[in-house]
Amino acid sequence: MIGILVATFSAAVVEWVEAYTIILAVALSIGWSRALGAAATALGALAVLTGVGSFALTRIHDLAILQLVVGVFLTLFGVRWLGKAVARGAGLKKLHDEDEEFSELRARRDINEAKTAWFIAFNGMLLEGLEVWLIVVALGVQTHHTLAAAGAAIAALIAVAAAGTLVRKPLSKVPENTIKFVVGSAILSFGTFWVLEALGYAWPLGDFTLLALFGVYGLGGLALVRLYAPKTKMEVA
Repeated sequence: MIGILVATFSAAVVEWVEAYTIILAVALSIGWSRALGAAATALGALAVLTGVGSFALTRIHDLAILQLVVGVFLTLFGVRWLGKAVARGAGLKKLHDEDEEFSELRARRDINEAKTAWFIAFNGMLLEGLEVWLIVVALGVQTHHTLAAAGAAIAALIAVAAAGTLVRKPLSKVPENTIKFVVGSAILSFGTFWVLEALGYAWPLGDFTLLALFGVYGLGGLALVRLYAPKTKMEVA
């Protein structure tokens, strides 16, 4: 339960930080009321999707099939996040820069057009929030803690909003890549665990296997960072 909440909260923080950068850029062009209105509309759409997605998955009465579906999704999602974090940590891919993204958005000519800017804010919040939605539904339904997972995502949103209200600038100090590295390892662990369990494999250590898998993926990721960046300082942040 705690692992689900931590993974959801951490993943949500990364996505909400990226969404906040977009909302801030739009707000400085067309005002906070319109920008926040677009964000609220996107959040409403995500709330509906969460309800629909949870309902659809709970219609799968065969636990093994549910585990397999959710497990495959989480495995793919975890590989994607961990892979990106490793590539950035090794210097093969540029680190995500909120200040740079903010500057690029502010430089757009169409961001000063009310309708266009509104859709930029809406799409930004919706697209970033979709990954949060997928994690909430997948982890929540599988563990029967959808409300708790949704609560963790909302808590992350409140935390980012509070930080943004205080600084009124891009939250570039958040260690996004480190969070993605850790969360990617965790989600990949959940995915692997549930896929093989759905296929009939009995884990010798039971749920404690998740910790072992997390260690394997985390250490493996660090090894890859060292392998692909042998002459540079190893870091994942």
